[in-house]
Amino acid sequence: MCLAHGLKRAGIGVAVYERYRTRRDGLHGYRLGIGPTGTRALKECLPPELFSTFLATCARSPKYFNVLTEKLGQTASFELLPDTDPMNSDHAVSRMTLRQVLLTGLDDVVHFDKTCTHYEQHDNDTVTAHFADGTSATGRLLVAADGTHSVIRRQYLPHARINDAGSINIAIKIPLTPQTEALLTEQVRDGISLIFGAGGLMGVLHVMRFDWARLGTVPQVGIGGTDPALVAESPGLLYDNTRDYINLIIWSAHRRFPADIMSRRGMDLVQVAQDLTRNWHPNLRELLAQCDPGSCIPVKVATSEPVEPWKSTNVTLIGDAIHTMTPGRGVGANTALRDAALLCRQLTAVSCGDKTLHQAIADYEAEMIPYGFARVSDSLANNGTSGDDPLYRPIIGRFVLLAARSYFGLTSRVPPLRRKFLNEIYARRGAEI
Repeated sequence: MCLAHGLKRAGIGVAVYERYRTRRDGLHGYRLGIGPTGTRALKECLPPELFSTFLATCARSPKYFNVLTEKLGQTASFELLPDTDPMNSDHAVSRMTLRQVLLTGLDDVVHFDKTCTHYEQHDNDTVTAHFADGTSATGRLLVAADGTHSVIRRQYLPHARINDAGSINIAIKIPLTPQTEALLTEQVRDGISLIFGAGGLMGVLHVMRFDWARLGTVPQVGIGGTDPALVAESPGLLYDNTRDYINLIIWSAHRRFPADIMSRRGMDLVQVAQDLTRNWHPNLRELLAQCDPGSCIPVKVATSEPVEPWKSTNVTLIGDAIHTMTPGRGVGANTALRDAALLCRQLTAVSCGDKTLHQAIADYEAEMIPYGFARVSDSLANNGTSGDDPLYRPIIGRFVLLAARSYFGLTSRVPPLRRKFLNEIYARRGAEI
């Protein structure tokens, strides 16, 4: 959708074929961290008023990056840079909110309830996408943006493999109330916190606060429903996430979860989370007890295997369709947005007569493939998102946990190490510091 906005602004004909039935479908998932790389891509592609809406619907940026034990002991806390420059800051946004923002202004572009089944390339340099309802669409270029289990990738690059990373997440939302807020310390309330739990159970906790004062009164509807409400007067505010909330994600290796975990929902899934966290601090346990069961979802983590460059044609890929990655570094969405902006620039050059379509696609892929798979590799590095991580092994895991806590503790207390650590985070997110 980011790419579609950019192409539409450039006067290039574009159509998006969306497998969801309506713009209200797909309103699930957890927070997305949009760093400077993603923010620059959105600014480049979106109409100015819609980019302003994106910024206005983001939660307040965290002030701290904390590392905690499962007992809420503070291993480390890093003070983050203030978000005085919106283009150089991290923005936390509800995934469902961002989806609604990006759908705005594309009523003449997006076609819903269209599941792609296969495509055909023709001798006249056109390509036809076929859909499950028996319809089809033909154009000069087919862009696969159909995610981790991309049908187009399987046909176009059958050797490009997607692997099970060996870990599972449970994403949980808790309404932010005086009672739940009181369960957290000030630094945890104002930051994003990584939980290194004993026994190979990890977690992330982030309080999502929205500055609704900039937008006027917002209806206080539930966070777990799927009936969005049109709020305020700005474009793009059709979403169901209108209350501040706490986002808690726990994850571990597959073997820690029931075999049918991916089919569980509601209180049944919450019970799994409660069983896994029996030895966690009572405050964290109480957060689970106060969660919205309807918003609780399981996520099986997957990762792409790098592929060698291929001969470019009038089919190409962006985002998870080519370089799906674990959430370990929080850059999956940002990398997809980077793809969109880069491909938009290349196609704009074609429309201006500066290069041929095939040359533009070749130039796009020559740049996208190296950085995309570099981010895939980064996402697997020493963060517990792979089920094979030593952290999850019965005996050695204890030493790995101790080493990780010691590393963060030392790094946060030694100024040169702290600066280096933060600079690496900002660089990875695309910040200019």
